[in-house]
Amino acid sequence: MEPTHTIELKMEEIAPKALWINVLLVVLFAAAYHYMAEPLSFRFSLTSVLLFVFGYIALIVLHEAFHLIGFMLFGKATLASLKYGVNLKLGIAYATTTTALRNKAMKKALLLPFWTTAVIPTAFGFWLDSQVLALLGAMLAAGAIGDFYMYRALLKERNDAWVLDDPELPRLHIYEQNPNQKSADR
Repeated sequence: MEPTHTIELKMEEIAPKALWINVLLVVLFAAAYHYMAEPLSFRFSLTSVLLFVFGYIALIVLHEAFHLIGFMLFGKATLASLKYGVNLKLGIAYATTTTALRNKAMKKALLLPFWTTAVIPTAFGFWLDSQVLALLGAMLAAGAIGDFYMYRALLKERNDAWVLDDPELPRLHIYEQNPNQKSADR
């Protein structure tokens, strides 16, 4: 079965925007932290740099893991249908499923990582008085720009449309009927 159409992210267009959003959010969150918590005091110790680097890597891994959780939780995808990895050519981590999801479920699965790896760390950063967490949250919020682009495109689709994530590239295939069902099942 062929998709009715495809939504594709153009990484060469999104990457510069993501960089500027990243810079803007880091500056805004740093300024907010300065006025809400304490004056910024960048202590560049080996410990703080390592904490930031490992925290960033851990949150990227969690970001993709929460996509997988969203696929299972909202779209009823099976564990066997999930795939996770890194595309070095595109410079992105990815999580995908071979199970088609309803549009409504896909939209939820797209935004779940934003709430869990950007909003929550930022809130905890301000609450726990942790500059590292607040700035990591800012960076992960900017890192979700591709998810927001996909989400915005899916808003134009019917909620009962079927969405199949591409296993290779950042694109979504839209179907009228579930492409995972065999013809005799319909």
